[in-house]
Amino acid sequence: MEWRDEAIVIGVRRHGETSAIVELMTRSHGRHLGLVRGGRSKQMQPVLQQGNGVEAVWRARLEEQLGSFTIEPTALRTSAIMASAQALQGIDLVGVLLRLLPERDPHAALYEAADLIASHLHEPLIGPPLMVRFELLILAELGFGLDLTTCAATGTTEDLVHVSPKSGRAVSRAAGEPYRDRLLALPAFLLGSATPPPAVDIADGFRLTGFFLDREVFAPRGLTMPETRRAYVEAVARVTRFGTPAAFPSG
Repeated sequence: MEWRDEAIVIGVRRHGETSAIVELMTRSHGRHLGLVRGGRSKQMQPVLQQGNGVEAVWRARLEEQLGSFTIEPTALRTSAIMASAQALQGIDLVGVLLRLLPERDPHAALYEAADLIASHLHEPLIGPPLMVRFELLILAELGFGLDLTTCAATGTTEDLVHVSPKSGRAVSRAAGEPYRDRLLALPAFLLGSATPPPAVDIADGFRLTGFFLDREVFAPRGLTMPETRRAYVEAVARVTRFGTPAAFPSG
């Protein structure tokens, strides 16, 4: 068995004295693990870092085996990621979210989104809104996508400012006014706003995705929201100066 694919590194662990087991998110073969012989060498260690883009060749005698990777770098992002606490927490969160997917289950859209995020995590005005969108995509790929296109009550596509926590559908300002204390905020950047979102919109975005991730994904698996996510959201607040950490949802 053999295939070649583009990928990003999302995890590495030691194996023996000289090798490493590497976890990749690939374009066509999903989240995939494999052994890299000599993965702990001085040559390979800079390549096998979270967030780096690589081209991987996987080989195994049988499809169900762990197999081995031969890896070549295509986008080395380590220096930019390591220079930013926000980016370090963010690339950890990307890996945590991708591990919600079954291993070897293809999700090309998630690969593309993760690759884009890895290139921009260190940019305080770009990384956080990309992460909110990534969490929405994770929900959708797991079968819990939100409908933010039309009002659940009236069908209108105008002035959508709320999301129903019950249905996961958008609600217009007028339709939601009597119930606004029970609705989640829908930040404008999730509807296509091109300008960098303000602090309140970033906070509302993380609160929105966090609510549904917790209810639909983590809690049914008997899990709590990961500490990695809280740490990333707090790092966003500190580094970007969008607001104080207390202004952002912690879980």
